[in-house]
Amino acid sequence: MTSRAVTKFNSGLSRLALLLPLLFTFSFSAARAADEPDLIFRRSTVFKLMSPNDKLATYGIDDPEVEGVACHFTVPEKGGFTGWLGLAEQVSDVSLACRQIGPIRFKHKLEQAEDMFRQRRSMFFKKMQIVRGCDAKRNVLVYMVYSDKLIEGSPKNSTSTVPIMPWGAADSTVQKCGDFIQ
Repeated sequence: MTSRAVTKFNSGLSRLALLLPLLFTFSFSAARAADEPDLIFRRSTVFKLMSPNDKLATYGIDDPEVEGVACHFTVPEKGGFTGWLGLAEQVSDVSLACRQIGPIRFKHKLEQAEDMFRQRRSMFFKKMQIVRGCDAKRNVLVYMVYSDKLIEGSPKNSTSTVPIMPWGAADSTVQKCGDFIQ
């Protein structure tokens, strides 16, 4: 190797040495964020011979501010080496289903279109958000999931509704979402 090639190689190694701690920080923080919802299952969608497959993953999460509501969402997870290292930008396709799973009780007053959950979908610029709102006329909680980027948004989204109903014979008082979400 020529001295110029050695210098160039060493310069590349120096840059890699500077980037590695940053990459590990982001890959571990992505794993920590993904641990918040419960993983229900994953299913492979694209086979890759030498690296992890692309998958669809379904997660469950309870609304932290409204007791008695749970949401399930399915997100694509990129495989390959970039997906494995946490460097791949995930696509914006997300599906959402929310249901009443017990008596609905609001913990406190909430804002209309407030984030219920958010998760990074790329190393720097993209995040997925589940927001909660209230259709006061129908007494229905409305949940919407979408992805956005720092530079450009995504029109891909999914909506799910949860009508607030009595839960069993003992639950005679039904709260009105309009009293708690403005």
